[in-house]
Amino acid sequence: MGGAAADCGYASGVKRYHLTTFGCQMNEHDSERMKGMLHALGYEEARARADADLILFNTCSIRETADSRFVAHLGEAKRLKRERPERVVGVGGCWAQSVKEEVFERFPFVDVAFGPGQVHRLAEFLTSDSLSAQGYFEFEGFTGHLPARRERPFQGWLQISVGCNCACSYCIVPSTRGREASRPPQELVEEVHAMAADGVREVTLLGQNVNSYGRDLPAGAPAPGAPAGSRRQKPTFAGLLALLDGVEGIERIRYTSPHPKDMREDVIRAHAELASVCEHIHLPLQSGSSRILKAMRRTYDRERYLDRVALIREHVPDASLSTDIIVGFPGETEEDFEQTLAVVDAVRYDSAFTFIFSPRRGTEAAGIAEGVVAHPVKVARMERLVERVQQHARERAQRFVGRTVEVLVEGTSRTDPDKIRGRTRHNKVVNFDGVAVPGELTHVRVTGASSQTLIGEEMLVGRAVA
Repeated sequence: MGGAAADCGYASGVKRYHLTTFGCQMNEHDSERMKGMLHALGYEEARARADADLILFNTCSIRETADSRFVAHLGEAKRLKRERPERVVGVGGCWAQSVKEEVFERFPFVDVAFGPGQVHRLAEFLTSDSLSAQGYFEFEGFTGHLPARRERPFQGWLQISVGCNCACSYCIVPSTRGREASRPPQELVEEVHAMAADGVREVTLLGQNVNSYGRDLPAGAPAPGAPAGSRRQKPTFAGLLALLDGVEGIERIRYTSPHPKDMREDVIRAHAELASVCEHIHLPLQSGSSRILKAMRRTYDRERYLDRVALIREHVPDASLSTDIIVGFPGETEEDFEQTLAVVDAVRYDSAFTFIFSPRRGTEAAGIAEGVVAHPVKVARMERLVERVQQHARERAQRFVGRTVEVLVEGTSRTDPDKIRGRTRHNKVVNFDGVAVPGELTHVRVTGASSQTLIGEEMLVGRAVA
């Protein structure tokens, strides 16, 4: 191991970390905060795990595949720890929270484990003299209070709330992230002002259920100009969008994920009335069958969901709609699945994240023994669903061909190094010819479209080209 040891932090006097992130956008946000905290402690990022003094994993427990991939990575950490015992191995995130009673017993080489609400305790562990493994699993604090080290300097995550008060029968989030807790609106406005000063142009608001934001906060003063004697109002998600829209320098605001039961008209109108709020809404469906939705404890039915979609189409006709769909939930019949396909046909999504149901330990759905859908049936239904989703996405994308769209440049195309990659306000990826640089807003004429991406040419009229 001579080469790796010679390049390690202990040899150079600077400690290095390597962080691997699994799962959702909230985990990506939390990882950026971990990195910011570690850099504040004097750590530098290592390119490879073998070069790190601190090996970290930020884990997900929403789907079984994420668990399996993580455990495979953990095997490499075990080997590296055996080669250099002073190396520190840490496991954070939802998976760590879900197995908190057994994490050190199953993986005795792990030095520190912490849940999503205890990221700040990692710094406490690293600066202590503790020689024993430590676990931190209480729900306290927001990672949004920690310094951030952003993947892209022009795009930022904003954690507006944590936790979830819903009780979806398949979901482990309430037990891994706790009850809903919102951050005060003025604190969020101040953070976004700081982001804008740092060069951030696009902010994505994060929460397990963003559009229930503020319900746990105290009522504030009446709005300026309100009649005398007006009642004090609780903060709302639509109100927060309006506050953040007023921050100079922020060109785009996105958010994920809302819950259909809480999607109100004021939030939908914000997409039409606020200049920075993008024309894209992610509205999770999960199933098109009211019977299955009830078994999932989703607290809305097919009619309510389609009513929300109709309201979106009324106020923001060109909006891009994306969704989440689960196939093969226990009890799902062919008729139930056909109802899901019918909703897909009615809504015509621009994109969808589709999942085969897998039971998660500790959830109500994991204990359902009746009506379990055979795996081959799940796979066949998934194939039919994906084909239908892609058909509509491909057709929907054609509306952009011939249009000139605003694109925020993200970097080089992942499929063609000679092209530039960016994203439209509708959340469509565009690969195009041009001279724009990452972080720049430019205009692209769309010349072609597939279900996944657009292609085009940058409009260079009136632009100085070096």
